[in-house]
Amino acid sequence: MSSNDNSFDIQEYMTKGVVRVVTDSVRATAKNPKEALFMSSFALASAKASKRRAALEKKGEHIPPFLIASITSKCNLHCAGCYSRANESCTDDDPEDQLTGDEWEKIFAEADELGVSFILLAGGEPLMRYDVIRRAATHRNIMFPVFTNGTVLHEKYMDMLDNNRNIVPVISIEGDENTTDERRGEGVYGQVINVMEKLRDKGIIFGVSVTVTTQNMEEVYSDEFVTTLSDLGCKAIIYVEYVPVTDDSETLAPTEEHHPYMQSKALELRERYPGIVFISFPGDEKTSGGCVAAGRGFFHINSHGGAEPCPFSPYSDVNVRDSSIREAMKSPLFYALNAEGLLLDTHIGGCTLHANREQVEALIARKS
Repeated sequence: MSSNDNSFDIQEYMTKGVVRVVTDSVRATAKNPKEALFMSSFALASAKASKRRAALEKKGEHIPPFLIASITSKCNLHCAGCYSRANESCTDDDPEDQLTGDEWEKIFAEADELGVSFILLAGGEPLMRYDVIRRAATHRNIMFPVFTNGTVLHEKYMDMLDNNRNIVPVISIEGDENTTDERRGEGVYGQVINVMEKLRDKGIIFGVSVTVTTQNMEEVYSDEFVTTLSDLGCKAIIYVEYVPVTDDSETLAPTEEHHPYMQSKALELRERYPGIVFISFPGDEKTSGGCVAAGRGFFHINSHGGAEPCPFSPYSDVNVRDSSIREAMKSPLFYALNAEGLLLDTHIGGCTLHANREQVEALIARKS
């Protein structure tokens, strides 16, 4: 799929985003010898990957620098308001038909060859797939942030993380102990703080993922919250806007009125805490020419191999088990979403495609 927006260069925009993240990460890890060595190596690999994507772009083939891979549907928690539980893509048990470790290895190898720099590993709970994480670790040109609830980050992972710095745990937290345990379950906050302390003591870089709602917004952008994480050794904070799972939960989703506050606080925190990388997802879509899902900046591969626009838009018309990343980029659904302007629409919450899911479903029905 070629980028067809003549007024906005998505390749240049995403490349600059990668450079900024890498540059910030180099700065954030400067005092940690192992991390500094890896980040210097990764910076060179990332620059080469950007050139590879740019060369393909000139030939009319657009490859995003990011992928999101949900490597399992299994999870050990039942978080309140969980989108994956709501759409039944998250379960208590392993589904029989999820991709094998070898199949994920094939995906990682192709991504490496094409110049993908980041693959976000999600779930379910991704650390329940040790076999997949072990394969990911061998692809040193790619950084794999692992979005985890932190409760299964046991000792066998500590050695792996210490020896494979391209695997970066990103631990979910909702705010303080009361806020986190209210959503994730009693005692979860204490468990993840304990894990963060162990990671800090071993000198292993980690980040956190924060779901931003209208209820916790002031808390998670506060100096008190960020200082606590900084003292624990956190080097990245990823703010993810809440996506409403029901009509009753729409009041929890940040709106256009909240975005100026969120943006100004993120800029302020970047200035005040230079040792931490701050990332907002999806961020201000006005500056990126619209939503960057559906292959513009990334796409999602679910645990069964379905190539989807994003995790909050679980619709697919191609499976990478039977094809490839390059073929997935030519998905009729991805093309239609880009061509028909759905990625440019205004919406409530963190995902325009979720907000306009009836139109997306109509496109799927039309293509089938």
